[in-house]
Amino acid sequence: MQLTHLGHSCLLVEVAGRRVLIDPGTFSDFEEVTGLDAVLVTHQHFDHLDQERLPALLERNPGAAVHADPQSVEILLGQEIPATPTVAGETFTLGDLTITPAGTQHAVITDYVPRIANVGLYLTAPGEASLFHPGDALDAHVPGDVDILATQVSAPWCAVKESVEFVRRIAPSVVVPIHDALVTDAGRGIYLHHIGEFGREGGIPVRDLRGAGPVTV
Repeated sequence: MQLTHLGHSCLLVEVAGRRVLIDPGTFSDFEEVTGLDAVLVTHQHFDHLDQERLPALLERNPGAAVHADPQSVEILLGQEIPATPTVAGETFTLGDLTITPAGTQHAVITDYVPRIANVGLYLTAPGEASLFHPGDALDAHVPGDVDILATQVSAPWCAVKESVEFVRRIAPSVVVPIHDALVTDAGRGIYLHHIGEFGREGGIPVRDLRGAGPVTV
């Protein structure tokens, strides 16, 4: 599996002959991305779904199908952008790539902010590493082993202790940091240290893809 971190929670995934873009949000740089088979959106927040730049992305990728959580689908249909809702447990395929949605709700931000839909994405293909991108939630049930876990570094709804427990619960082979645009470089380094040191007894590998271009994981 080849991954490119395009900023914040946006990952370009190349696996099983498919190119899939996950969560193209406002903090991400995806202007040069072409040749996509699908654009996947976990939820409607601007840092995961840039409504202003999405039409241009789809114009550059006319063969890309859009799959998103049900609330995002409603928003996109209002902009006349066709999209298919992702529902937990309802698997769909892109050639040999299988995508299984997982989870239903965004994590609690505060008691004063209404919760919205959030559907994570579990990607598998024969003979390839598996990947789970959770969007903005920590409680989804993933229906299989996770080789690569995209793990949130920092968010208004997430402390590093919660990231560590999330990694321990999912028990991946390696962690790929995402959701990291809200912290300074110094703070980011502290978070990555804690996740790597305590995400598993004896530590867990953290593959930092920021600025690295396409990386085989």
